[in-house]
Amino acid sequence: MIAKLKQEWFGNVRADILAGIVVALALIPEAIAFSIIAGVDPMVGLYASFSIAVIIAFVGGRSGMISAATGAMALLMVPLVRDYGLDYLLAATILTGIIQILFGVFKVAKVMRFVPRAVMIGFVNALAILIFMAQVPHFLGISTMTYVFVAITLAIVYILPRFFTAIPAPLIAIVALTALVIFSGIELRTVGDLGNISQTLPSFFIPDVPYTFETLQIIFPYALALSIVGLLESLLTAQIVDVMTDTGSDKNKESRGQGIANFVTGFFGGMAGCAMIGQSVINVKSGGRGRLSTFVAGALLMFLIIVVGDLVVQIPMPVLVGIMIMVSIGTFDWGSFTYLKKAPRTDAIVMVATVGIVVITHDLSKGVFAGVLLSAIFFVAKISKLQVEKALSGEDIHYSVRGQLFFASVEDFVAGIDLTERERTIYIDFTESHVWDDSAVGAIDKVVMKLRQNQNEVVLKGLNASSRKIVEKLAIYDQASAKLSTH
Repeated sequence: MIAKLKQEWFGNVRADILAGIVVALALIPEAIAFSIIAGVDPMVGLYASFSIAVIIAFVGGRSGMISAATGAMALLMVPLVRDYGLDYLLAATILTGIIQILFGVFKVAKVMRFVPRAVMIGFVNALAILIFMAQVPHFLGISTMTYVFVAITLAIVYILPRFFTAIPAPLIAIVALTALVIFSGIELRTVGDLGNISQTLPSFFIPDVPYTFETLQIIFPYALALSIVGLLESLLTAQIVDVMTDTGSDKNKESRGQGIANFVTGFFGGMAGCAMIGQSVINVKSGGRGRLSTFVAGALLMFLIIVVGDLVVQIPMPVLVGIMIMVSIGTFDWGSFTYLKKAPRTDAIVMVATVGIVVITHDLSKGVFAGVLLSAIFFVAKISKLQVEKALSGEDIHYSVRGQLFFASVEDFVAGIDLTERERTIYIDFTESHVWDDSAVGAIDKVVMKLRQNQNEVVLKGLNASSRKIVEKLAIYDQASAKLSTH
C-alpha cells in the first residue's frame, strides 16, 4: 500500500510537475468561461477548479486524471442560478457530492460495463468536436494577428517535441509567446478579457438557504442531474485515460472521490465539477501520470491567481486556443472513419448518433444515454430472431425452438406453432433455446393451454436448468398434465 502511494505521488515527479503547470495555465480560461456559462462570478469556477483538483488528487480512483469545473455541468446549472441564485447552487453542489458518494458506496460504477465501444468512440469524437467548437469564438473573425499566434502555437506544440522534450511544448508556447506579446505590445485578446479575477483565497461558509423540505425540492433535481452527468463524464474519462496509459483504475473509488470533492467545494464557494477529458489528455500528453500532476494543477492554479494574477491575465487567448485545438485533434479518434466502414451497420449508426446528439445538444450525457439506448434496441432486435421448426414422427408432432425466447420474440414463438392440432402428442423442444422472462413463460402458457383444450398431450423438453426453473416458478398451466420433460 505504501509502495503504491509512493509510486502514485513520487514515481514521476519531474514530468508530473511540468504537466501540472501546463494544465493549471490551461484551466484558468476554461474555469472563467464555464462560470460565465453558469451565470456566476468567474471566481466560483476558479475556486471549484482549485478545490476539486486538489481534493481529487488525494481521494480519486484514477491517478493522472484532471477534475475541475466543466462545461457539461455548467449548462445544467443555468436555470438554478437564474431562478434562485448562487447560494442555492452551492447547496446543490453539496448535495451532488453526497449523492455521488452514495453512488460510489453502492458501486453504481458497474453500469459502465453497459456502455458499448461504439458509444465510447462517439463520446470521444463528440468531445473533440465540442472542444474545437468552444475555441472558435476566441479566434474566428477577430484579427489577422490572432490567426498568426494560433498558427505559431500549433507549430510549436507539434514541431518542437521532435527536437526537444525536456519541457512540455505547450508550456514553452505559453511562456514564450506571452513574453513576446507583453514586450512587443502586440494587441491580442487575453485571459483577462474573459472576466475579472480577484486575488483572494476561498473561505469556508455555509450556503445561506432555508433548511426546509421546499429547498430540498428545488435543489434535488439539479443535484441528481449533476451527479449523474458528472459521474458519467468522470468514468468515461477514466476509461480513456486507462487506455492512454495502459493502466487500471478504481471506478467506485473515483465516484466516491468526485463526491467528496464536490461536497467540500460547495462549502468554499465553488460550483460542482467532474473529470475533464480535455485537460486530462493535456496532462497525459505532457507526461503527467501520477497524483502529483493533479495536485500541482489545482494548487498552482490558485497560486497563479493569488500571487501572479497580474501576469496570468496577460496570457494571450490565441495561445491557449492553439493548445486546445491540439487537444481536440489528439482527442478525436481518426481511426473511426475506418471503423465506420468495417463495423456492423448498427454499431456505425450508434457511433454517428452519439456524436450527432452530443454536438447538437452540447450535452455529453444525452448523447451517451441515447447511444446506449440505441445499442440496446439494436441488440434486442438482433437476438429476438426466433425459429420454430415442425416435424412429424408418426402421429406425433415435434416442434424445435431455436433462439432466445423473451418479450420481443414471443409472437414468433406462438405463430410458429399450429394451435388447431387435435388429439395428438405434441413435443416442444427447447434444447436450442432459452426462456428468459415472464413474457416467455406467458407465451408457453398460452400455447400449452390452447393445445390441451383440443385434447392434445403436450410435452415440453430440452429446457435447461435456468429455463426450467423460471417455467416451474411462473407457469399457470398444470405442469403435471403438460409433462415437463427433462430429456
